Amino acid sequence: MDLLTLDEIRAAEDQALRTLAPHALMLRAGNAAAAWIREHFPPPGAVLILAGPGNNGGDGWVVGRELLHCGYAPTVVTAADPEALPKDAAQARRDYLEAGGAVAADWQPQQPWLLAVDALFGIGLNRPPEGRTAEWIMRTAALRCPLIALDIPSGLHGDTGRAQPPTLRASHTLTFIAAKAGLFTADGPDHCGTVTVLDLGLSARGSGALLDGPALLRQWPARARNTHKGLFGAVGILGGARGMTGAALLAAIAALKCGAGRVWLAALDEALSAALVALRQPELMTATPHALLREARLTTLVAGPGLGQSAEAASLLAQALALPCKLVLDADALNLIAAHPDLARQVAHRTAPTLLTPHPAEACRLMGESALSHRVRTALALAERYQGLVVLKGCGSVVATPQGQWWINPSGNAGLSAAGMGDVLAGALGALTDQGLTPLQALQCAVYAHGAAADQCVAQGLGPVGLTASEVTDALRQVLNAR
Repeated sequence: MDLLTLDEIRAAEDQALRTLAPHALMLRAGNAAAAWIREHFPPPGAVLILAGPGNNGGDGWVVGRELLHCGYAPTVVTAADPEALPKDAAQARRDYLEAGGAVAADWQPQQPWLLAVDALFGIGLNRPPEGRTAEWIMRTAALRCPLIALDIPSGLHGDTGRAQPPTLRASHTLTFIAAKAGLFTADGPDHCGTVTVLDLGLSARGSGALLDGPALLRQWPARARNTHKGLFGAVGILGGARGMTGAALLAAIAALKCGAGRVWLAALDEALSAALVALRQPELMTATPHALLREARLTTLVAGPGLGQSAEAASLLAQALALPCKLVLDADALNLIAAHPDLARQVAHRTAPTLLTPHPAEACRLMGESALSHRVRTALALAERYQGLVVLKGCGSVVATPQGQWWINPSGNAGLSAAGMGDVLAGALGALTDQGLTPLQALQCAVYAHGAAADQCVAQGLGPVGLTASEVTDALRQVLNAR
């Protein structure tokens, strides 16, 4: 599924308006939404339509007229001044009134509504809703019927996915022409419900896309029976400073269970001895950090889980950045890069593949910003600045390349908001980079499969509350083997 920025969707709308007859685009949108409603919520029934002052409200008036003709009893509730409506919206209002449609200045949540339609604000709203419409949005929480948002839930930003309170929570979102990035990242998934694209007979291509996880996993080559561990990479985990050895161990176990041929764990804390590792996961090998960085068989290094930010950690990271192998940078490796300009320059000048896995706070440090307001833009900026592949983690993780490509991941749930989940992803990514995938494919597959593993755990009753990173690791292995 293509994902469009607001600039791209507006360009598509402008192109359509230049070629279509007046009022035609609004008619297509309203008619398509009404057809979807008829299919999923057959008449009869009372329908509440909240119409705003712009063209999104005009779509609502068209929906009302079509539903009226099909046996529903719609009521359009609006606070908009009829004289101030845009031309197409004003025409849609006249058509609805001429058809005998009911209009009201207010509504009661306890009425027996079959469903409600949000046509208050579209993608043009760049500030929190105000006044009576803001009150109406808050009151929709008391509705006991499905709530259908036209194009985007009112109050949600179409690019960033940021909820501008009060933001309407829809059970279904019918988005027009193409999908918008904000529907799938940040607050978007919590407010959009199920998303359906109504293309209105138009073709619009975007710069981004939604990750197609099953298709990605099918690209992963099946293993031949005549094979051996040397064909599946040698992954090293560099981290595990005092008090944070669990992070390195989680990453190492994830790399092992995601199919790496060999996995070394090199912990800065010498208390994490070979004997302790053997008790926890005997298939792992251990090494000192300096020995790991000299290991000739190393094909991918995961640096950062529990690494700490000491002078020793910075020195080891500088050595790691000079290695010719693939490099996954996570957690404290990213914090060290943000704090040391010389390390940042090393990252940007690497010739071997580099993959960065920041969460939002780490991304802010890397970009020198106090807050992250635009996830897609930030991910692209990080990829360009550090000349590496990036996954900006969070709800709707964003994968980005230095060439300006980007994807949003649809899998995952709130259970991933727990200790160690990022360590598992880093270890899994290290493993997948050595199993017949390009670095970009490995990153996309790891991100999707990690979220899908959490979804599988929740489906089995293991979360989201209390879901652990170790449980996700075991589910991740199942997801990868079920492709």
